[in-house]
Amino acid sequence: MRRAATALLAVPLLLAGCGLQAANQYTPEASPGSIQPVDGAEGVELVVGSKNFTEQLILGKIAVIALQTAGFDVLDRTNIPGSVPVRTGATSGEIDMNWEYTGTAWLTYLSEPEGIPDRTEQYESVREADLANDLTWLPPAEMNNTYAFAIRSEAAAELGVASLSDIANLPVEERTFCVEAEFASRNDGFVPMLEAYDLPLGSPDGVPRDNVSTLDTGAVYTATDQGSCNFGEVFTTDGRIESLDLTVLEDDRQFFPAYNVAPVLYTPTLEAHPELADVFAEITPLITDDVMIELNRRVDVDGEEPVDVALDWMRSEGLVS
Repeated sequence: MRRAATALLAVPLLLAGCGLQAANQYTPEASPGSIQPVDGAEGVELVVGSKNFTEQLILGKIAVIALQTAGFDVLDRTNIPGSVPVRTGATSGEIDMNWEYTGTAWLTYLSEPEGIPDRTEQYESVREADLANDLTWLPPAEMNNTYAFAIRSEAAAELGVASLSDIANLPVEERTFCVEAEFASRNDGFVPMLEAYDLPLGSPDGVPRDNVSTLDTGAVYTATDQGSCNFGEVFTTDGRIESLDLTVLEDDRQFFPAYNVAPVLYTPTLEAHPELADVFAEITPLITDDVMIELNRRVDVDGEEPVDVALDWMRSEGLVS
């Protein structure tokens, strides 16, 4: 709960001279539901951080609303650009709470060479390692936002593919892929995945380099939907999967590591306010893949605001009223 002023985490206010908040920092008040006020919360300031993509914005607003409802004074630092600033804020105590992914912490922050596909083992390994960094991982959600490949549902039926292993049965000219630049260079990314499925990149018997297009994230979904490539790299909780009627292929050799999301708290903050674990115990078990796909879809496809989606879902679950 240290409060040094840093440019890293500062979020500028629009029209500050008029006293107006930036739009993405506005969070409406909610009344208690299953989340109840916590004794000793009054006057205690907590900082909630998040990264700046849709899922993180929704989860961040859920945390802000929950902690406000529990009676804490919440400083909203959601919408921070990039993973590294959020991690730096968390380990330094500038951020008291954020949602993080087990695979991201293991591979990116802790610099482990390989991810762990087993969800429980991945979580326990991260939780144990991050205790040394003054971070406590609370129990994770069922939601697992890992990498996957998707195909147009009609093409999946035409080509007879349901799993990544099925790609090897296709003619080489049908083994076309769209991926992001970052995914193409990750330890848990494209090239190692192809090797795990006996489809070496650059081989005439595997995946010729001309069969691969490197695109921005949004363009991958569009290109896959339009059939510019058969197989597009996706995130498994992205709302566009459902809205575009894409079929996610089974990772039948369990190549991709687990990326379950969990509340991560600065350990001194949790030690001072152990009731925080009870607050998130009301929320985390409700966050499944299907739930997150729907919430993401409402923002990315329907154009709703993350804070409105977060509050509406919390009310629908009885967490707040």
